[in-house]
Amino acid sequence: MRPWSFRTERGSASLEFLTVGLILMVPLVYLVLAVSALQAGALAAEGAARQAARAFVQAANEEAGQAAAGRALAVTLADYGLPAETSTLEFDCGDGQPRCLVRGEVVTVSVRVTVALPLVPDVLGLQQSASVPLAASATQRVSTFWGGGP
Repeated sequence: MRPWSFRTERGSASLEFLTVGLILMVPLVYLVLAVSALQAGALAAEGAARQAARAFVQAANEEAGQAAAGRALAVTLADYGLPAETSTLEFDCGDGQPRCLVRGEVVTVSVRVTVALPLVPDVLGLQQSASVPLAASATQRVSTFWGGGP
């Protein structure tokens, strides 16, 4: 039997495994969390744009359409756990028309969402600088049977 000395490596493999495991696993877990948050934000922006465009073109007039699109945006973002305050909604009528709701007209709705990265504290404005802006747009055509206009 060998005498005990400081040079024995008994038990050091588990210590090395834990150290290297922590050094590698913590960034990997954060990367998965960040990518998941960004993917959820991208899906939320795309879904919100699609639903807002559908709600807008089915409304009776433009004011009701903008209100319906705003509600669709808020509901869709809430489904993904994102606050509606971090988003913007824009409408674009084809060919520079003053009115969007015209039979057969194409309406494009653009949504911009700001997604905060996970586990970033809101100290010294870090939350604002550690956020990623995402955008999506959807195009819908106003029905030829739309009853609100000419």
